[in-house]
Amino acid sequence: MPSLLELRTQALSHVRIGLIGLGQRGQRMIDRYRFIDGASIVAISDLSSELLEKAQKQFAISERPQPATHVGTEAWREVCERSDVDLIYICTPWDSHAEIAQVAMNAGKHVAVEVPAAMSVNDCYALIATARSTGRHLFLAENCCYDRFHLGVLSAVQQGLLGTITHCEGAYIHDLRADFGLLSESEATRGWMGTAFAQHGGNPYPTHAIGPIAHLLNIHRGDRLKTLTAMSSTPIDKQTGQGRINTALITTERGRTILLQLDMTTPRPYSRLQTTCGTEGYAQKYPLPILATSTTPQPLTGQPAEELADDLATHHPAFAFWQEGYLRGVDNEMNYAMDARLIYCLRQGLPLDIDAYDAVEWSCLTELTQLSAQQGGMPIDIPDFTEGHWQELSTHRFHT
Repeated sequence: MPSLLELRTQALSHVRIGLIGLGQRGQRMIDRYRFIDGASIVAISDLSSELLEKAQKQFAISERPQPATHVGTEAWREVCERSDVDLIYICTPWDSHAEIAQVAMNAGKHVAVEVPAAMSVNDCYALIATARSTGRHLFLAENCCYDRFHLGVLSAVQQGLLGTITHCEGAYIHDLRADFGLLSESEATRGWMGTAFAQHGGNPYPTHAIGPIAHLLNIHRGDRLKTLTAMSSTPIDKQTGQGRINTALITTERGRTILLQLDMTTPRPYSRLQTTCGTEGYAQKYPLPILATSTTPQPLTGQPAEELADDLATHHPAFAFWQEGYLRGVDNEMNYAMDARLIYCLRQGLPLDIDAYDAVEWSCLTELTQLSAQQGGMPIDIPDFTEGHWQELSTHRFHT
């Protein structure tokens, strides 16, 4: 089968976007795209006419042209079939991502999808098959790959300043009990995400943790995820999942190890860990930034560590977009850098920073962590979606 490694497609002078899903992530996407050059949202769709009206007001306030609107259960299909759309941007609930992405690619559209791209290994295989047959990009909108501190660490790793990387840790630790309706007797505020988490039992939201690590370890670019074992603590309430924490250990083909964790229903302070262990250096972002390299006489902590990371990040192609977002006053610089890089690469006909293999490798962990946890931590093999092509490259590249 043909490889999707460093896929290049015809350059687009201007990227016309069809946005599917106008919930929280969709509304925020509309807001930040008023700052991004070379792209415009030409069509929007949702099940709710009220959300469509709210979105149209966002365009009016920012003095942008009103996009075409599609409402109803088949509205997303209508947007995928539009001839004036180049990129479908998916901001719907998790369990709909894979189907919409496949339909969009089969309609000749590139796809950007909120995380995760799929909830099962079978859907991951289907996504790769569709990307191969259509030659379309499948971009996973994983904003943590554009975290400022991470970009500095990634630059340090690629310069060899941390020596040989042997172990990484990542997490999504975020107290969402209030958002999930767990701090009151009423369940009125518990949306689809809280319900999906409660019903899952593994880690249905692994990409904030694994995404940056995969780039640090050159996953499917000289190494690959090989095996996984996961365990979940017993929740105090199985109906809500409150108190459940999932912890996974992953080994790679080259013998590196990865720790991943998900905790969304305890009072622990926000953390993504972002820990990188090398033979000549060490980095972590949470709870206190620490950075030690082969050129620093002693580990730097706090602000000095952040300043060194910033200095290292200036060598990274994505950091200029992070700074651009900061200067433009966007709500979240990581999101801005992510989307600005996506549009830049599409307009230049360059390989994307996050490709279809990334999308499925990171997303397949949703099912695999659940299966392993259900079997008491039984080791499970992680599929090689590249079918051996992971050995053809030696490093991850942000193309310019």
